[in-house]
Amino acid sequence: MDKRLLTIQDISCVGQCSLTVALPVISACGIETAILPSSVLSNHTAGFSAWTFRDLTDEMPNILDRWKKENVDFDAFYTGYVSKAQIPHILDIMNQVARPGALRIVDPVMGDNGKLYAGFDDDFPMEMRKLVNGADIILPNMTEAALLLGIPYQAGIYTQKYIEKVLKDLYALGAKNVVLTGVSFEKGKLGVACYDGSKFDYYFTEHLDVAMHGTGDVYSSSFAGALMRGKSIIEAASIAADFVCESIRQTLPDADHWYGVKFEKALPYLINRLS
Repeated sequence: MDKRLLTIQDISCVGQCSLTVALPVISACGIETAILPSSVLSNHTAGFSAWTFRDLTDEMPNILDRWKKENVDFDAFYTGYVSKAQIPHILDIMNQVARPGALRIVDPVMGDNGKLYAGFDDDFPMEMRKLVNGADIILPNMTEAALLLGIPYQAGIYTQKYIEKVLKDLYALGAKNVVLTGVSFEKGKLGVACYDGSKFDYYFTEHLDVAMHGTGDVYSSSFAGALMRGKSIIEAASIAADFVCESIRQTLPDADHWYGVKFEKALPYLINRLS
């Protein structure tokens, strides 16, 4: 039986983020990708002057009920931007329509650059811990790691000792594997740190000193796709990091493309790496 993954996150109709990234990227990895939109926005909220928003929390139990009647189930779950009220519904979905051994991949989307995203209350990180606890893999950035742990955010170059302490503390929240993004030990290099409770792994790429929207979603989606294709966690983490860099490089020549990265042009690179 072919593998089927369910991704649960918002859909911004314009903006190359969330589900408009996850669906094409994971599908390009050769994995059947089902979606459950947590909300619908006209466009994402970074850089646009305004947006429409429709919350879909109330539909989640109805959809779960229908899936159960239709005997729909999944080999993996990948969560992104969700609300506090949706977390209990997501846990129900993961518990009730999982195939044996189904993976739980949680990107604890909450913030960046040291700040909680607008719209989230200060207690949201404590709620997000409920998704983290029991997850097979979590994919926080450095801001989200600090929020989950309730520690001050630190930016810049890190020591290996500091990163490994953060990884151990995140692991203690109940995740089986931690993949921490935005890690840097030296100028010009940026990468990921992985921890499975006993071993640390690292992978670094060139630090492309440019800020572009949606790169976190590109990373997590390609990680999930590579993992479902049988890659190890460090292999998937490495492929995803390189795919993000390639997506940025494809975007750099177009100064007017400010709202996302042209990951579509980098998909052949991703497919080649997987094969």
